[in-house]
Amino acid sequence: MLTIGYIGNGKSTNRYHLPFALQRENIKVKTIYRRSPERDQWEKISGVHYTADLDELLQDKDIQLIVICTKHDSHYAYAKKVLEHNKHCLVEKPFMETSEQAKEIFALAESKALIVQAYQNRRFDSDFLTVQKVIENGKLGELLEIEMHFDYYRPHIPESVHAFDSDSSFLYGHGCHTLDQVISYFGKPDHVHYDVRQLLGQGRMNDYFDLDLYYGRLKISVKSSYFRIKERPSFIVYGKKGHFVKQTKDRQEEHLKQFYMPDNEDFGVDTLEHYGVLTYIDAEGTMHEETVKSVDGDYGRIYDDLYQAIINGKEKTITDEETLLQMEMLEKGVASLR
Repeated sequence: MLTIGYIGNGKSTNRYHLPFALQRENIKVKTIYRRSPERDQWEKISGVHYTADLDELLQDKDIQLIVICTKHDSHYAYAKKVLEHNKHCLVEKPFMETSEQAKEIFALAESKALIVQAYQNRRFDSDFLTVQKVIENGKLGELLEIEMHFDYYRPHIPESVHAFDSDSSFLYGHGCHTLDQVISYFGKPDHVHYDVRQLLGQGRMNDYFDLDLYYGRLKISVKSSYFRIKERPSFIVYGKKGHFVKQTKDRQEEHLKQFYMPDNEDFGVDTLEHYGVLTYIDAEGTMHEETVKSVDGDYGRIYDDLYQAIINGKEKTITDEETLLQMEMLEKGVASLR
């Protein structure tokens, strides 16, 4: 049994973590540290202990893993405390504010033979897993270009911000999803071109980014905007023999927002209207168009992997090197903004 506790009792803990951790028979959620009990908006979970005393959580000998679900500007301080109390640590993303902080935290964990890891749950998005399936079936031929889009039409968000803060930029908040997907599957790029903008002008928030990552002849573009009234496809993959279009994103977040939980058999599952379309030419020169059934996503696989690493000594799925590379790219992307 892996016994865990949480720092933070807000949306991250209750929407993106607990529904998956509580599902697993080999995991026990013991304690949740409520930083601001007077502002709690979530119902208490039966069988879980709630406390306003951080030391109670940190000093509990039963708890092996502590999950940090707070804003990014407190991740470093909390992760350091958790590791200093000899607990394994899972940290929401963005993992840290800087790559230097990340290096220090990883070094501290290594010195204590502990695991610290970023919560990169988007590796287990249905659309991303489906793209991997299509690539691996070989029908596209040699890959030439991939476009990844994560769009919104939420102009009120950048319009309400009148100062630039790199750590709460759009690239930090959303690039940490998509960049990790690219790094996890394709590794370190040969080079990167950064186009990171403040569409409302200098001194405003970063509200747009378009990063091109190059792997030999393959170019992968990671694009997001707050001003897309109609979303672009989630993925477009071009190969020498065809292309694949996945119009819609993974549906787990959509269902969680509706309080439709993972204990439902069709939670997060695509239906026919969400399936992607693969178009390709075969060896005889015949063109085919196929609807591709989506691979089911599961954010809870992060917890499965951590269980295997902590209890059974297996390697971490999300490596320190991958997280550091992502942090360095985020830093470089916003370095010129003011």
